[in-house]
Amino acid sequence: MAAPTPALGEKSGFSQKLRQLGREMWKNRAIYTLLIPGILWYFVFAYMPMSGLSLAFKDYKANLGILGSPWVGLQNYEYVFRDAAFWKSIWKTVYINLGRMVFQFPAPIILALILNEFRMKRYKRVLQTVYTFPHFLSWIIVASIATNVLSLDGLLNHAITLFGGEPISFLGSPGTFIPMLYVTDIWKYAGYGSIVYLAAISGIDMDQYEAADIDGATRAQKLFRITLPNIMPTIIVMFIMTTGQIMSLGFDQIFNMSNAAVKEAAEVLDMYIYRITFQSAADFSFSTAVALFRSVLNMLFLVLADRGSKMMGGNGLFG
Repeated sequence: MAAPTPALGEKSGFSQKLRQLGREMWKNRAIYTLLIPGILWYFVFAYMPMSGLSLAFKDYKANLGILGSPWVGLQNYEYVFRDAAFWKSIWKTVYINLGRMVFQFPAPIILALILNEFRMKRYKRVLQTVYTFPHFLSWIIVASIATNVLSLDGLLNHAITLFGGEPISFLGSPGTFIPMLYVTDIWKYAGYGSIVYLAAISGIDMDQYEAADIDGATRAQKLFRITLPNIMPTIIVMFIMTTGQIMSLGFDQIFNMSNAAVKEAAEVLDMYIYRITFQSAADFSFSTAVALFRSVLNMLFLVLADRGSKMMGGNGLFG
C-alpha cells in the first residue's frame, strides 16, 4: 500500500522543477524572447517538413496527397539499391568530399594562423575583409566568374596562349573539374571559415606567449606549441560537423559549375536526387527514399567522427 508514495514524491519533484524552470525563464525573459524567431524558424522549416519523409515508404499519388498515398514499406529501397547509378553517385560523393576534407578543411585554419601572425592591424583588417567578401556571393555569381576566368577563351587561357601555351579546358575536362571545385570552394569559404579559428585564437591566454618569450621560443615554436594545441578543440568540433555533411556537401557549387562535358564526374548523390526528381519522370517517393538514406549516412558519419575523436582523447559534440 506504500507504493504510491514515491510516485507522488516524483510528481511533486517534477512540478517543483517545472516551476523553477518557469521562474528562470521569466527572470531571463528578454533572452528567451530573442530565441522565439529561431525556434519558430526551425519548427516551420525543419520539423514540420519531416512529415514528408513518410513518402519514402509510400507510392506517392498526386491526387491522393502525402497522407492518402498507399504504403509500400521498403519497396522504394529495393528499387534504390538495385540502381547502379545510385551506387555510382555514392562513390562519387564520397570521393569528392573526402578530397574536400583533405584540401579544403585545413584552408581556413592555415589562413587564420597566417592572419594571426600579421602585426599591422590595419593591413590585417583589410585582408580579412577581402578574404571574407566572396562568402556573400551566390554560387551563380561565382560560377559566372569562374567561367569567365577558366573557360577556353577566358582570362587564364588568354594568358597561357600569350606565353605560347595551349589552352586548357579547366571546366570542360573531368580531370580538371574536381580540382577546380576545390579551388573555387576555398576561394569562397576560407576567409569566412577563418573567423571561427581567429575567435578561438583570440581566447588564448596571453600569459602563455609571454612565458614562451621569456624562454626564448621562436614564432614557429609558439605557433606549434601554443596556438595550435589551444585551438585544437575548435578544430575537432568543426571537423566533426563537416564529417556529418560528407554526403551532402557542395550541391549548389556542382549544380552551377557542371556542364554536359563533366556530367559523369559531377554526378554526386544530390545531383542524382535532383535528376530523378526533376529531369525525368518525377518519382517523389523514390527521391525521398534516397534523400532519407543520405541523411542516415550523414548521421552515421557524424556519430563515427564524434566517437573517433573521443577515442583519440579529444572532445566530441555529444556527451
